[in-house]
Amino acid sequence: MNDLSAVLGNLSALSTFVIAMACAVHIVFFALLWIWFRRDLKKIAAALDEFTRGLKHRSLFDSTSHLSDQIEAFLADVNEILQDPAGEQDRRTLVTRINVLDERRRYLQSLAFETCYNICRTMIEAYPLAGVLGTILAIGAALQSSGSTETVGAIVGRFGDAIWSTFAGLSAGILLMFINSILETRFQRLAENREHVRDTIVRAKRELSLLPEDSA
Repeated sequence: MNDLSAVLGNLSALSTFVIAMACAVHIVFFALLWIWFRRDLKKIAAALDEFTRGLKHRSLFDSTSHLSDQIEAFLADVNEILQDPAGEQDRRTLVTRINVLDERRRYLQSLAFETCYNICRTMIEAYPLAGVLGTILAIGAALQSSGSTETVGAIVGRFGDAIWSTFAGLSAGILLMFINSILETRFQRLAENREHVRDTIVRAKRELSLLPEDSA
């Protein structure tokens, strides 16, 4: 009994530290996802900037414009050309560049990014549960003590560990939920950008008669 009580007590005492360290690692992963997000967004914007360069009615942005807005504007330029039969010269320009754009579609692969983000977002829910688990361990360690008087004293003595564990779990969950709320809209916008680019590439290849015969 005493050995089990000591083990549970040690686990309870470590729970707050473990939760704090896991939260720090979680924040690092969110930072890495942000870097990944910015890199992919820049690649998409740069590819579309090169694809639409030289068009007569091309959207222009200053350096402060958000990359997602630039991507949507570039796609609008392409769709406008595809809808305008009179823009023959611009259509020929797109013909010479569509294959190059299509070959660079690796940046449109989103499964790895979305999987990593889904893991980071879902695991936020584990922190309050970890805090509760630390509290249960503290109470369990106290209950393993022999004698009712000793049990009550042990529970009171370990009450601090139980409270700090719960506090750490709730605090970590709230902090990570706040960070996720800031990033979620941007990450969803990246997914929408990728989908719009895919649809535009397919439409451009169809309108410009560049689809292979076996996939027409």
